[in-house]
Amino acid sequence: MSILSEFREFIARGNVVDLAVGVIIGGAFGKIVTGLVEDVVMPPIGLLMSGVDFSHMNLVLKADNPATKVDEMVAIQYGAFLNTVIQFMIVAWVVFLLVKAVNTLRRAQAAEAPPPAPSAQEALLTEIRDLLKSGR
Repeated sequence: MSILSEFREFIARGNVVDLAVGVIIGGAFGKIVTGLVEDVVMPPIGLLMSGVDFSHMNLVLKADNPATKVDEMVAIQYGAFLNTVIQFMIVAWVVFLLVKAVNTLRRAQAAEAPPPAPSAQEALLTEIRDLLKSGR
């Protein structure tokens, strides 16, 4: 078996395709969450905090040198980090709600499903047990 045919077989497996779809949807979902946090959640929070824009909050370690006209500023971008933490919390909450919904559906389906019929072996053993109990 050549390496190309092995690779083709690997790619054709359903779980690889499902994983690829999940990664693509996850990337798109990440952009939606980023937009939600930066454009919807953070502006009202900044307004409540006297107009603070979190994305520009930083701790300057080394300031720009206007004489050289080169951006030399070195800063810890804790505002951007705060935005990222909020994005993570939103994603984690949504994933939690999705998993909870899926688990609820699975439990409901399991409760509705009748118990599986006994196998032929189990049925025969049950019949033998019942005959022995009856004394025949």
